[in-house]
Amino acid sequence: MNLAACIVIPIYNHKDAIGGTVANLVVHGLPLFVVDDGSDAATQQVLADLAQHHADRLTLLRLPVNGGKGAAVMAGLRAARDAGYTHALQIDADGQHDAADVPRFLAAAAAHPRAVVLGQPVYDESVPKARLYGRYLTHVWVWIETLSFTIRDSMCGFRLYPLDLACALIDSVKLPERMDFDIEILVRLYWRRVEFVSIPTAVTYATDGVSHFDVLWDNVRISRSHTRLVAGMLARLPLLLAHKVLPRRRESENENAAAAADANASTAPWWRRAERGSRLGMSLLALSCRLFGRRFTSLWLHPIVAYFLLTGRPAREASQRYFVQLAHAAPQSGTPRPGWLSSYRHMLAFAQSGFDKLAAWTGRVDFSDVEIDDARALDALLASGRGALVIGSHLGNLEMARALAVRGAQTRVTAIVYTEHAKRFNSVLAGANRDFTQHLVPVSDFGPQTALMMQERIERGELLVIVGDRTPAHESGRLTEAQFLGASAPFAQGPYVLAHALACPVYLLFCLKERSGYRLYFEPFAERIELPRRGRAEHIADWAQRFASRLEHHCRKAPYQWFNFYDFWARPSGKTNGRT
Repeated sequence: MNLAACIVIPIYNHKDAIGGTVANLVVHGLPLFVVDDGSDAATQQVLADLAQHHADRLTLLRLPVNGGKGAAVMAGLRAARDAGYTHALQIDADGQHDAADVPRFLAAAAAHPRAVVLGQPVYDESVPKARLYGRYLTHVWVWIETLSFTIRDSMCGFRLYPLDLACALIDSVKLPERMDFDIEILVRLYWRRVEFVSIPTAVTYATDGVSHFDVLWDNVRISRSHTRLVAGMLARLPLLLAHKVLPRRRESENENAAAAADANASTAPWWRRAERGSRLGMSLLALSCRLFGRRFTSLWLHPIVAYFLLTGRPAREASQRYFVQLAHAAPQSGTPRPGWLSSYRHMLAFAQSGFDKLAAWTGRVDFSDVEIDDARALDALLASGRGALVIGSHLGNLEMARALAVRGAQTRVTAIVYTEHAKRFNSVLAGANRDFTQHLVPVSDFGPQTALMMQERIERGELLVIVGDRTPAHESGRLTEAQFLGASAPFAQGPYVLAHALACPVYLLFCLKERSGYRLYFEPFAERIELPRRGRAEHIADWAQRFASRLEHHCRKAPYQWFNFYDFWARPSGKTNGRT
């Protein structure tokens, strides 16, 4: 497709800024359509002078009365289409946007000619905080209305439209004509399955800038628009859900490659799976939790989980594989049936667990209220003053292990964790509580240095919590096989090798969420794990099988609370999973 692009500039009484905006844009050699939305006489004179000075490149359109930004943009898009252009770059007249990014928008349009190219604002210190945070209310509503995070910023006045798609919508649907236009046209284009591409772009607010945003009436109009769009989303819900499942037509070989990579992701090892969700979204949930409390904020989890269920095919398939295994191993009544509903409840439990972690680190959980199922083993350990290795899992919420330190006032509980897979979420937790990193020791493998560090902590009487249901990310991690939910699965050797090296007591810890809160299961596992040279592999496999059996026991009690969203029974690439 040959790209014939122009620039559309709506203007209303920005006589002081328009000259600089035009000067910054003409250098790119694109025709300009400036739409005067009923400006005053002074602005009309400035525009007349600009039109005369750039007569070969600037077309001036005048609306007799002020109709609103939407009316001006639609007039400009129609004029550009009628003049034979294929694409129009809309940019505000006030000079807030970086005109130097025009080539980046054009390049994106050349690569994706059927896509709307959206500016994703990168603000500096000049942005008014009220305006910055206020925008996110609209962003959240747009994400709900589209069941997607595709439209990152629906209010940015720097965007590029394919004119045939945009004008077809404008000619067939009555769109709002004021500030709510920018939002509604994007949502309705998304409903028509138009592709979107986002381009980060700098936005600067001048100290003497003129804003025509009416805080009262424009917010009323935007609220009214969101009401219409939510109703439209509900009416289209079956179709929107179907679109989540049906493949979208791909426009380039690169996109086909991305689709193939997504298909292969379901069998990729967990450490090669990209962390989903943005740090911004996580931070907004954290902020909402602080401002409005846990109960209100938890309501957002339902549409968020629905989105990830629909778009996260690898995780959804892994969840369903887990429930297949669970049903095979525990066919009794009450076992969840594999399917979309069970996967939704599974992902929702995961989201609620993450939300509870956030609540714990923001001081909204009283760990003294976390119930311990049978505290005799824990009390005996705390009374001895000895350190211990505690093997946990991704069943339930290990964050509640901090309740162990509440019971023993002088006891320190530290988690030995893999963090590479959840850097964004951990950074949000670190921002919520400055002590977060003091309770975590990140590792990538169970090597000699890890063992030495842990030995020092054990000697100080600490309880070190590690997980036994994930294999190490580095190639040096050794694996062993154990039967788990009716099939052979690879388990890490590291916890048992470490326990042997540390020569300390070993316990199992499971933290399950119940209606009344969390219940901790602190179980003696071994006073000491011995791994003699002769038969070492068999001893490791035996300990791994004991752990897998206890994990399976608790999975049956809380089937929705095991949070390994990858094919746990698949063989990691490049590994040999036979006993070593």
